[in-house]
Amino acid sequence: MKKTLGILLLALMTMVGVAPAAVAEAPASVVIEDTAGVLFEPQLVTALENINFRAPTKVVIFTRNGKKSDNFNEEVLRYARALHPDWLSADGQKFADGLFIFAFDPVGRQVGTYMGEDRKVSLSKRAAIQDSARDLFRDAQWTDGTITGVKKAAKLINQPWYQSTWFFISTGIAALFTTLGFGIRAAMRSKNRKKAAEHLKRGDAGFASVSLALETTELNAKTIPEASSYGALVLEKYRNFSARYNETSVLNQQSHAYSQKELSKKANVMIVCQYADLAQELDALDDVIGDTNTLLNRFSGWEGAWDRQIRPLRDDLHQLPTLVSQLEAQGLPSTLVLNSFGPQKLAELEQLGASFQEGRITPEAALDQLAHIREGLTALLQQHADAAIDKYAKTSSEKTAMRSSMDADRKEDFHRRQPTILGSVYGWNSFYSVVSFNSGYVSARQQVDTTRSNASAGGSTGYGSSGGSFSGSGSSSRF
Repeated sequence: MKKTLGILLLALMTMVGVAPAAVAEAPASVVIEDTAGVLFEPQLVTALENINFRAPTKVVIFTRNGKKSDNFNEEVLRYARALHPDWLSADGQKFADGLFIFAFDPVGRQVGTYMGEDRKVSLSKRAAIQDSARDLFRDAQWTDGTITGVKKAAKLINQPWYQSTWFFISTGIAALFTTLGFGIRAAMRSKNRKKAAEHLKRGDAGFASVSLALETTELNAKTIPEASSYGALVLEKYRNFSARYNETSVLNQQSHAYSQKELSKKANVMIVCQYADLAQELDALDDVIGDTNTLLNRFSGWEGAWDRQIRPLRDDLHQLPTLVSQLEAQGLPSTLVLNSFGPQKLAELEQLGASFQEGRITPEAALDQLAHIREGLTALLQQHADAAIDKYAKTSSEKTAMRSSMDADRKEDFHRRQPTILGSVYGWNSFYSVVSFNSGYVSARQQVDTTRSNASAGGSTGYGSSGGSFSGSGSSSRF
């Protein structure tokens, strides 16, 4: 506690000016190498000479017109070796002591910061210097951006520890936990109780539905024809229904036995979530068992059971025109195929329903044809996804990331959908819906865009093949 109070006291002293003041030094010299010809030197020189560093520092401004593909660090080093060996240490392996270089390429859109070992700052601080000029450079305000970048560098180079961001963050966190620790804990406990209540509501709805239909589900299972391929597969899932129902019942009692205080704990919330998930899973399964029995035996109400089997596919086929009209779909070979697939399969679906209605085909044959249409759509959507990914992704890692993101959305969408016989039998990865394709592709693009943005703003520290063993402090990024 004494240490914490000491840190807080020092922070307060710093804020009110009691902490020791840092020495202010004008640049020892200013060198401008504007080979790109974009700087207004009268304004720049005056501004730079009035920026104070904490130690005498030689400030170099270097500009060049290059390409986006250039290794900017390598180009800066190459220029220094060729025309300014005084920018390098005596052994040529680092930048000279007392030196700070601010460099940028207005054509290749790169900015870099380089410094002697006695002026060295962390990679995050180098990034902060570059970030300070980025918006101005994007607006082609080259002189103002340079001044802003050097001002930021003067603030961060040789920065006393008590003026560092780390210090203020640390003291802020200490103060926060000292004064608000109980408040944060109370908020987290309240959030856990809210989550537990949501899970309980979800679990109770599913468990009540399953419990009320327990005898009906058992009777339905007993009359499902085992000779049917679909009947046998659904019965296989039913075999451990009772055991899982008993497990859900135990979890139900356990979840409702928790006090509000106990529901504030994350571990107990996880148990309630497990109860809710299992109850919903059983609720979906008993619906499938009922539809399987009704449909395969053509019992009363089979028309409703059949409609529940075809509705997801019919909805997908109706959404295909919207999918193929999207901008990202233009020019893809799969777009033309999907465009003709929808109307053709909708007609087949109507014919299939009529044949089943009139008894010209068996329930198993109807489900087989339904599965065949669904498999065809899935194959086309997968091809469309691959084509869209290949069109948008620039690297193999981006392609992998997009596929993984789209698969995750596909699986999530499957569990949100109304349960069907085919879905229960084949699982999430056998069928692809238009809804999951759309949401998955949007998520995948956003993920790649975020990665690209972070990479664009991130720092590069290498000096390329011509750099050799050079290990000077410096990095660059794009703007």
